[in-house]
Amino acid sequence: MEDLLDRYGELLGEVDRWFDGCLKRYPDRIVCGQGCSACCRGLFDITLLDALYLKRGFDLLPPLERQVVQERSAARLMDLSGQWPEFKAPWTLNHIAEELWDEMMPEEDETPCPLLSDTGVCRVYRHRPMTCRLNGIPLIDTSGEELFDEWCTLNFVESDPRRLEDLRHGFNDLFTQELLLFRELTRRMFGRAVNELDTIIPAAAFLDADMLKSVRLP
Repeated sequence: MEDLLDRYGELLGEVDRWFDGCLKRYPDRIVCGQGCSACCRGLFDITLLDALYLKRGFDLLPPLERQVVQERSAARLMDLSGQWPEFKAPWTLNHIAEELWDEMMPEEDETPCPLLSDTGVCRVYRHRPMTCRLNGIPLIDTSGEELFDEWCTLNFVESDPRRLEDLRHGFNDLFTQELLLFRELTRRMFGRAVNELDTIIPAAAFLDADMLKSVRLP
């Protein structure tokens, strides 16, 4: 599995290079960057691949930092499981009705991510999920297809970034590569490939081999 995580790291590096290129071209219109935590609030779904890659970074933290993250994550998971008993270890989402996702992860939730330090810095920045790397700029494929047409309100305050062709990237190809890696990961772990298996960041801090054995596949 480590080889798949290495390959996923390379794919995430491609996302970072795209985003860094956008920052260099529009430094006066994009405020995103390491140290900005305006969007690091609430809950959102991440893939199991993201969770395992994040766990790799979490395991590299000093013991005291790991303890802080796990305590905050445990409190978050306990609260969620108390309100929605069907959401329990190993905390995957795909067996839960989709309408519950919106209840569990409301957009107005301003709870800080458990990975944030007291100074607002991500403790596992190099291993953060793909969603964290893509957030802030609209995702428009080089073909012109709009995959996600929203952007951070702190960016492009007086202009429409959807009109800027040099922000575009080969996202369709990138997401195809991500899916192939995910399918190979699940094939190795569970004996069959699946296209989707999601969780949340607080759960990633507790993932281990024994827990993954109890994952309910879609």
